[in-house]
Amino acid sequence: MTPISRRNVLAGLAASSAVSIVPARGEEPQAQASAASSTALLSVDERRRRWDPLLRYFAACAPQMLRAPDGVLKHPSIAQTVPGKEYSTQLWDWDTLWTSQGLFRLAALQHDESLKQKLCEHVSGSLLNFLEHASPDGQIPIMMTADNPDAFRIVAKSDPSRNQAKPVFGQLGLLASDQRGDVNWLEPHFDSILRFYDSWVKHNSSQIGLLVWGDDVAIGDDNDPTTFGRPFYSSANLLLNCLFYQDLLASAELARRLGRSAEHDRLSTQADDLAQRINKFCWDPRDSYYYTVDVQCIDRRRELIPTVMPGMDMSWKCLPARIQMFTGFLPLWCGIAPQQNAQKLITTNYLADDRLCAQWGARSLSSLETMYSLKFSSNPSNWLGPVWIIVNYFVWKALQRYGYKREADALADKTILLLSRDLETNGSLNEYYHPDTGAALSHKGFMDWNLLVLEMI
Repeated sequence: MTPISRRNVLAGLAASSAVSIVPARGEEPQAQASAASSTALLSVDERRRRWDPLLRYFAACAPQMLRAPDGVLKHPSIAQTVPGKEYSTQLWDWDTLWTSQGLFRLAALQHDESLKQKLCEHVSGSLLNFLEHASPDGQIPIMMTADNPDAFRIVAKSDPSRNQAKPVFGQLGLLASDQRGDVNWLEPHFDSILRFYDSWVKHNSSQIGLLVWGDDVAIGDDNDPTTFGRPFYSSANLLLNCLFYQDLLASAELARRLGRSAEHDRLSTQADDLAQRINKFCWDPRDSYYYTVDVQCIDRRRELIPTVMPGMDMSWKCLPARIQMFTGFLPLWCGIAPQQNAQKLITTNYLADDRLCAQWGARSLSSLETMYSLKFSSNPSNWLGPVWIIVNYFVWKALQRYGYKREADALADKTILLLSRDLETNGSLNEYYHPDTGAALSHKGFMDWNLLVLEMI
């Protein structure tokens, strides 16, 4: 069987037309002109007018995203989008977390207890579908379909895979347990999550204690230049490490509720250690930014010039990949950045100009980077500047967490405006958007983490 990569899985997807989101009929032009400001854009009445159609749209789509057991997916699960749209037949790792979080928020806003109970069953089932297809040493598939439990051949490989599922399963388990009001359902499967962590640490730890991507396949932010096209096991990516930190915390809480104090203490200590390493190695005081770091720093003098006595030691174990991706905000999203670091990053790099803070949200890559591009791409998806709602969400949470409420409200308003205009103009939502014009750039009908706008109201 030919190995399946993300490129194979997503190859052949048709490029959707880029449709500009034009101002609504009768909308006052100054509202559009002020969209790049750091203050809230919408009045209470306008926010409600924009909000209501989105809420109705999500409510109409939600039942279609509850997938019955099918094939190797023996438990009910959550689809990332509605039937007939891209990704609708697939069960992806981190997409499931954000989709589930958004759907639970929808149920809460609608006071829909029936939807909540169905979601409890389907979110829990999604997690069990993943955990029940883990390898004996803890590796978990990145993506599954009804007829293929291991589309990227994570578990099937005889050698340890360079990558595996992203660390989100503790967070997914805690989300489901909170909504169910019970954690005991997870007890028989909790050790699978612990083996998953052990597998990541065993196969993907670097010499500085940060995790590294093994390769650039299915890393979430597909063409992040700090990982995409880089040597194997070289990129201690912030997305990977901040997700791992957040997942360790979630599983520590699950362990506490399950009465497993030893695991609680171990996971909490592991999370604290990882947070310290992210701050030590990824914070750049020169640029006031958190960077992914390259860990392939090896002193080869004894190999290359064995007859010459080596002098001073090579004291650095990593180098910052000074490319300003949205991932620089993730230590703020998960709350491990010291207040002074967060303040410097936000004021120096987000509020100072429009290189990251754009008309329609947070750019996924700074517009000053040479690889900045707004072209449509689905293989890989383009994270080189377009606005993604998950990026807006991360930055919004970061601003909120560190006391920038007015700026967070402004980003929430941009996001609501962007999606409501897309819905009004195109009849659905899209995967990512032009940061300066609001044009919809990819995959009409996309749902997934677009649901996270529901937390921004």
